Amino acid sequence: MVAQQSLSELSTDQLREMVEALLRTAAAKDEQVTRQSTEIRHKQALIDKLTHENALLKRLKFAAQSERYSAEQRSLLDETLDADLQAVSDEIEQLTSAAAAPREKQQPRRQPLPANLPRREIHHEPESTTCGCGCRMKRIGEDVSEKLDYQPGVFTVERHVRGKWVCTQCETLIQAPVPAQVIDKGIPTAGLLAQVMVAKYADHLPLYRQEKIFGRAGFEIARSTLAQWVGSCGVQLQPLVDALKEEILTHGVLHADETPVQMLKPGNGKTHRAYLWAYAPGAFEGMKAVLYDFCETRAGEHARAFLGDWRGSLVCDDYSGYKAGFATGRVTEVGCLAHARRKFFDLHAASKSQVAASALQQIGALYEIERELRDLAPDERQRIRQVRSKPVLDALHRWMLLTRQKITDGSATARALDYSLKRWTALTRFAGDGRLPVDNNHIENQIRPIAIGRNNWLFAGSLRAGKRAAAVMSLIQSAKLNGHDPYAYLKDVLARLPTQRASQVGELLPHRWQPPLKNHD
Repeated sequence: MVAQQSLSELSTDQLREMVEALLRTAAAKDEQVTRQSTEIRHKQALIDKLTHENALLKRLKFAAQSERYSAEQRSLLDETLDADLQAVSDEIEQLTSAAAAPREKQQPRRQPLPANLPRREIHHEPESTTCGCGCRMKRIGEDVSEKLDYQPGVFTVERHVRGKWVCTQCETLIQAPVPAQVIDKGIPTAGLLAQVMVAKYADHLPLYRQEKIFGRAGFEIARSTLAQWVGSCGVQLQPLVDALKEEILTHGVLHADETPVQMLKPGNGKTHRAYLWAYAPGAFEGMKAVLYDFCETRAGEHARAFLGDWRGSLVCDDYSGYKAGFATGRVTEVGCLAHARRKFFDLHAASKSQVAASALQQIGALYEIERELRDLAPDERQRIRQVRSKPVLDALHRWMLLTRQKITDGSATARALDYSLKRWTALTRFAGDGRLPVDNNHIENQIRPIAIGRNNWLFAGSLRAGKRAAAVMSLIQSAKLNGHDPYAYLKDVLARLPTQRASQVGELLPHRWQPPLKNHD
């Protein structure tokens, strides 16, 4: 063995090999140390950022008491600050838990749940009560923890009973482990948390309204507590939302749209216009999902940041914010024929224009063909479009060009024609690709619930609150698209998330999730 030889007995080649092996080992260790140092610096920078945000939120919470807000503004701001504070606290705890030894969190002392609420006992016992020494173990007691559950209109209490078993010979004590929860040592079950999240983000009920509803059901839950639950759930659900984004970006055709929402600016009691962007796989892609992205502005940089290095065809309207993405060559613009049709529809509604009527008739013929092709395979759809749709498009283009020459610049008719003529390549791209939809109506239908919800929740309380709302609404709306009850979906997901492996979180995405089998015992 070389290791057993003295250095003087080694040949030059053997010495060279030993030196090279030592250098490789040293280089690998240096690389590992450098990587770990980079990770530590990145994690510490994130902790510092969150700690600073935490301090700002606390200052805002106490400063808000002396600022002028309407009753609705103050209520939403209180809810938002409590939820944001809890979310920041949870994120800091996640970052520090891996680096530091776990320490027992000091839990706030809480009142026992009302004795009059119905109770359901759930027993947790060891799989085996035979000790390692071979003796039968004896049950010497139990630990009981109570969780508050809720089904619309009715509170119940889950009593989790964990028996204590001891071996009388060797004094070994065993007990079934505490079931993992989204909120560790908290009172809410996954069902109660799902109810709060669905009521807030699907039914658009602010927490102060939910507080009153729960009070009528027999147990008052302070809105500050509800807000903390919302903040914690938002943090726990974020990995699932990140996985949904990754899957959406694997598709070669995407829809995109955006809608304005108001965001409160703490400090002056005023709101400013923020935007909720929506993205979804193409209507013919097979995956039913939508992802919302809350941003402070409508700047095109937000769309480019979301898409990153994605390559494919983007179905969108004529908003200039998308143009820079098309200029890179990675993203191909696909126009929305419904937007072009809308220009002529509005013109006809306002003036009964014959030009508009003729345009609507020709565009209508294209939609008649599309209705017949809806369920066909992409190749077959493309073939029939070339045979039937392309001649209609060519005739429509010629008619628009001839008609435009007769129309005065600046008129409403000229503007309607110019919209289509300037975007003709993008508007007709669907004719040459069977994967492409004819319009952007698919994503507009997914953004409509947001527009309806604005009438109830009025504005987002902060940027973090807006992003949390966008994330949860992405899961809720995607669940609806797949025919799931959002409450049943979130209840099961929140119950499984604490023990779900990070590598398998994709199994909980709405398009893969299956309702749990009911127990018929």
